Amino acid sequence: MADSPAPPRHQPDRRPTDVELVGRVTAGDRAAFGELYDRFAKPAYSLARRICVDPDLAEDVVQEAFLALWRNPAGYDRSRGGFGTWLMTVVHHRAVDAVRRENTQRRRNVPLTDEVSEWNVSPAEGADHAALTGVVGAEVREALKGLPEDQRQVIALAYLGGYTQIEVAALTGVPLGTVKSRTFAAMRRLRAALHSAWAGETGGDTPGRTTGAQR
Repeated sequence: MADSPAPPRHQPDRRPTDVELVGRVTAGDRAAFGELYDRFAKPAYSLARRICVDPDLAEDVVQEAFLALWRNPAGYDRSRGGFGTWLMTVVHHRAVDAVRRENTQRRRNVPLTDEVSEWNVSPAEGADHAALTGVVGAEVREALKGLPEDQRQVIALAYLGGYTQIEVAALTGVPLGTVKSRTFAAMRRLRAALHSAWAGETGGDTPGRTTGAQR
């Protein structure tokens, strides 16, 4: 009597790839969307929380990012990298936008008692901070307009938004060393611009200084 064929071995269910799940989401598969959410919601929230600080705002950012995926899964282009990297990029951009909206709304809701009220924040202490806050006014506003966009951005976040340089790096998505170098370059430009402005108004003297003829 011939031996009976061996029963087929049980093959464990293969875990679908991220790309396969996105393809199923494109077809309206809610289960696939739920699996992607289970895979990436925690790291997405960690990133959003690090940028937003506020837990509720961070949660809203994550929900918006996944809602964007559900509405337009074709927004993910697999030729440009992995799905996780793409999603974290979406979360990062939305978190930065959310923080900027919150800051704008906060400044609108805080009454300004004088021209320099919006500068009364508590940034990191240092010589640059003292140099800047000691000369705020119309001249500073004009000098800020003359800065390159990348330098003006870090100055605005640090001195108007009150963020540390580490937080500015997270908000802008650039390395901490770059944030520091842009801040240094911006402060140097501001000092030069303010010195020129004061020299033009006082005939060559900066505020607080007297010439030999005036002594």
